Amino acid sequence: MDTLTRMLTPLRRPLSAGLLVVLLGCGVCLGQPVTYAVPLSGDEEVPSRDTRAVGVAVLQINEERTEISYLLIVANIRNVIASHIHVGSKGQNGPVVAVLAGPFAAGGGRVSGVIAQGTITEEDLVGPLLGASFADLLGEIAAGNTYVNVHTNDGIDPPNTGAGDFPGGEIRGQIE
Repeated sequence: MDTLTRMLTPLRRPLSAGLLVVLLGCGVCLGQPVTYAVPLSGDEEVPSRDTRAVGVAVLQINEERTEISYLLIVANIRNVIASHIHVGSKGQNGPVVAVLAGPFAAGGGRVSGVIAQGTITEEDLVGPLLGASFADLLGEIAAGNTYVNVHTNDGIDPPNTGAGDFPGGEIRGQIE
């Protein structure tokens, strides 16, 4: 079974919130892979964005705690230039610590579907986690201090003129 199928299979089955908490908790205790499905929307950006764009980032931490496999899916978004994991608590912006997608040229037009998939390891950490251990990133994730966002830019000044032109981020979701 490929990584993508393994990551999405648990999301196809309905789980109660309580069961999901128990499963994720046991995964942390037993060294099992831990999967996060992170919904992305303009409401979660700081400041919030008026956009129809949405997305989901699916992140799976392997059982050895040495890498994160990810899949990034978006809909109703234009001019994607990049996507990252940032360190920052809910409601606060923070620095980039891992690149998920990009950089792409500004003004790229409408995008829907999978825009990125891959693996993050300790060697991929940037910003304040450059040279840090992978456990430092996992600690920030466990503490709820990380988020995924997708940046857009139509390539025409000034920036931040509306959907498809938010270089600081158009959609976001806290990794929880």
